Amino acid sequence: MQTPSRVLIAKPGLDGHDRGAKVVARALRDAGFEVIYTGLHQTPQMVVEAAIQEDVDIVGLSILSGAHIPLVTAVLELFKQRGVSTPVFVGGIIPGDDAKLLKSSGVAAVFGPGTAMKDIVTEIHRVVGR
Repeated sequence: MQTPSRVLIAKPGLDGHDRGAKVVARALRDAGFEVIYTGLHQTPQMVVEAAIQEDVDIVGLSILSGAHIPLVTAVLELFKQRGVSTPVFVGGIIPGDDAKLLKSSGVAAVFGPGTAMKDIVTEIHRVVGR
């Protein structure tokens, strides 16, 4: 039997709204993923350390504060510095141009408000190759 893919869901920055992150975490868990939720107010360093320590297959960042570009850029740069190639997906209120910028910088997927959970699950399965 294949072990489930491990997903880290994190809330970087000062955003205090985690309902969406918890809904996505629950949907991924229900779809057979092993989910680690870091909680609110994580720094990019904390996210990267948790991802490495937990040996996850993918990291999901939930950002509603508008600080998605600097936070995601910091996480990607820290992964690069550590020699880690763990894919990252982002969810939140992210304008289309910013979503394109994030994808061009290496983000595997960007999910906005109203994205169907089945679409998120399908895309995460595709990214982790399961």
